[in-house]
Amino acid sequence: MANRSRRQVRLSRALGIALTPKAARYFERRPYAPGQHGRARRRQESDYAVRLKEKQRLRAQYGIREAQMRRAFEEALRAEGKTGSNLVELLEMRLDALVLRSGFARTIAQARQVVVHRHILVDGQIVDRPSFRVKPGQTIQVKPKSQTTVPFEIAAAGVHRDVLAPVPAYLDVELERLRATLVRRPERAEVPVVCDDQLVVEYYSR
Repeated sequence: MANRSRRQVRLSRALGIALTPKAARYFERRPYAPGQHGRARRRQESDYAVRLKEKQRLRAQYGIREAQMRRAFEEALRAEGKTGSNLVELLEMRLDALVLRSGFARTIAQARQVVVHRHILVDGQIVDRPSFRVKPGQTIQVKPKSQTTVPFEIAAAGVHRDVLAPVPAYLDVELERLRATLVRRPERAEVPVVCDDQLVVEYYSR
């Protein structure tokens, strides 16, 4: 756990965004790249490096593998509208992302863990795939038996809200009941991720 936390801090500093609450605290104290040369004046990055970094930033915020990211991009490319906006909106409808936005978990890694450990119901059925695509109108809820455990009692008390973004308009959350409904498809401007979508599109379109 400590090693993973340390990796997240290093990755946060390398990408210039705080991926976890702990990383945010470290990042405030040392807002530069890791390593002995982290403070040094950095060379100007190439166009490729800029686009690669932006793709890595988006991928890290959802905690997904490269293959999952590429599949989402290909789906976004086939859909109508702006590819970059489509990509972020599709990623945001992942079950683990919505568990995080709802305040049931503190980090995306924790959200993925509670899904994999079968604590989450979608429309009353257990779903243990973090990549599950939630449809508008579907309801996410912590399993009743799990609600009495300490981690979810903490979540229901709203403790995680101090480190999370405000609940977006596309979610209707009843935190005390550990229940949330995706009322509609997210719109890119509402999704609380730090990313220049166009650079990600340019990376995959090269």
